[in-house]
Amino acid sequence: MSEPEGDGKLGWLGRLRRGLSRTSSKLTTGITDLFTKRKLDDAALEELEDLLILADLGVATAARLTQALAKTRFNKEVSPEEVRTALADEAARILEPVARPLAVDPARRPHVILVCGVNGSGKTTTIGKLAKQLRDQGRSVILAAGDTFRAAAVEQLQVWGQRAGCPVVAKDIGADAAGLAFDALQRARAEGADVLIIDTAGRLQNKKNLMAELEKVVRVIKKLDDGAPHDCLLVLDATVGQNAHSQVEIFRDMVSVTGLVMTKLDGSAKGGVVVALAERFGLPVHAVGVGETIDDMRPFDPRDFARSLMGLDA
Repeated sequence: MSEPEGDGKLGWLGRLRRGLSRTSSKLTTGITDLFTKRKLDDAALEELEDLLILADLGVATAARLTQALAKTRFNKEVSPEEVRTALADEAARILEPVARPLAVDPARRPHVILVCGVNGSGKTTTIGKLAKQLRDQGRSVILAAGDTFRAAAVEQLQVWGQRAGCPVVAKDIGADAAGLAFDALQRARAEGADVLIIDTAGRLQNKKNLMAELEKVVRVIKKLDDGAPHDCLLVLDATVGQNAHSQVEIFRDMVSVTGLVMTKLDGSAKGGVVVALAERFGLPVHAVGVGETIDDMRPFDPRDFARSLMGLDA
């Protein structure tokens, strides 16, 4: 599995804007069509709200954004750029409280990060990128291939482990995930590793079994460290749009989700869902991904994201 080459000429902001272009072009075109020589009246606000809902900002968030715009500009003629700027400012205000980079506590050795999410969400790739970034910061990292039902997940994690210079604890397919997590934590403690990242299964077809497995993983690692896991990250694929809400609810019921990572924003016209999730759940958004390369996942910046979402320069 080779890693695609990144675009060396594009910095992170350029990649973020390119990644969000499918969402922003839809919004930009819609807002331009709506507000060329037109007053911000009730009819225009209703059409704008519908447009925002179609971009997966959700009903509650779309209502909040349009109400904020109406407070200062109702019954005035507004330009499309003025509308986009005002919407970006309000979206940034919603995102500001949740934009928190993942912080590794040096007092915890290892700092245990449990990573969950449905199969296909980009979970294993996210773990690999996170491991590489932590290694580049000089931290020692061990990975645990806890999705023991999918050979592809184990193999993919081993490839990322080699790339990042991290050992991977793995067992035979079908092995007990909790037992593997226990062994990985024992090894991480014995070796004095800074961070242990545990992959988990994401088979939502049988929710009861998955819940029992995740609860068992948490219960077993607490036998070695009653504060673990110190973080539980939920990886969400932006292309699923509003379905991300139900995934947050499902996994929050199974484990204590402490933060989110959004992937595949580059493949989606539904980037607005990030704002909707922030408004509804208030969970920290640690990072966003806009591609396959190691540099395509970065800590979440609310202003850059909001302005890119609305097709504005940062």
